[in-house]
Amino acid sequence: MQSDLRLGAFYLLLGEALLAIMGGLIKYLSDTLSTEQIVFFRNAAGLLILMPVILTQGSKLLKTSVWHWHLMRGLVGVSAMYCYFWALGHMPLTEAFLVKLSSPFFMPLIGLLWLGERAGKYSILAVFVGFAGVACILRPDDSAFTFIALIALLGAFLAALAKVTIRRMSATESSQTIVFYFGVIAAVVSLPGAALTWQPVEYELWGWILLLGLVATLGQLALTKAYRIAPTGKVGVYAYSAVLYGALMGWIVWAEIPAWTTWAGAALIVSAGLINLWQPQKTKAQSE
Repeated sequence: MQSDLRLGAFYLLLGEALLAIMGGLIKYLSDTLSTEQIVFFRNAAGLLILMPVILTQGSKLLKTSVWHWHLMRGLVGVSAMYCYFWALGHMPLTEAFLVKLSSPFFMPLIGLLWLGERAGKYSILAVFVGFAGVACILRPDDSAFTFIALIALLGAFLAALAKVTIRRMSATESSQTIVFYFGVIAAVVSLPGAALTWQPVEYELWGWILLLGLVATLGQLALTKAYRIAPTGKVGVYAYSAVLYGALMGWIVWAEIPAWTTWAGAALIVSAGLINLWQPQKTKAQSE
């Protein structure tokens, strides 16, 4: 229905805006707090928000026969978070958001090598176009920037691996169980790093930390809502609004003006995303 598509687009745009604010808050807090602290605060806030669900469902969330996959997803997911949060503190917002958007291009490769899932020709084309865009952003002639961007790219790869791990165990695990175990593992794993690199938290920062947890959670809820009420192929393109949010926020708050290579990379990455989204629609149309 057209109303569902419009509502789905609204929720996706809202979710990306909230996650862009999260990125801005991480960049701001990185000037004072360590990356390890920020990761821990983000995970602790997420676990706190999960408490009502935990109290309501109780032992139902604990039932699992694939605890090893939960552990792998938790460790990989936290590692991806460390990379992304560190990159946000050291590179312009637009570039960080763009490199993060390369995550879906790793998934066909991981799916093929791990799950034996064959990628279609359009998926393969999207991978090549997407990584051409990433190459523009990496700018090999700038060694310092390349190192930072490579950390962000590693985070995108790890995020893709975490998503494929979720797919691996989705046949037996509910969404609530997957989210619960990730929340627990992420909070526990990120605590030692935060303790070892602990820096005093100024009183006024606690409000920003609470806001970080709030916008991150609301952003994830909005994205989940969007993909539940509207087809991914119809509304997924709006995920690239993150690039505009990042560019606008970076310009207004940090006076960041992206280089022409960044815009060229953005065009290629968005094009790759459109190819990926267009493929299932085309395939479906041919089969009908």
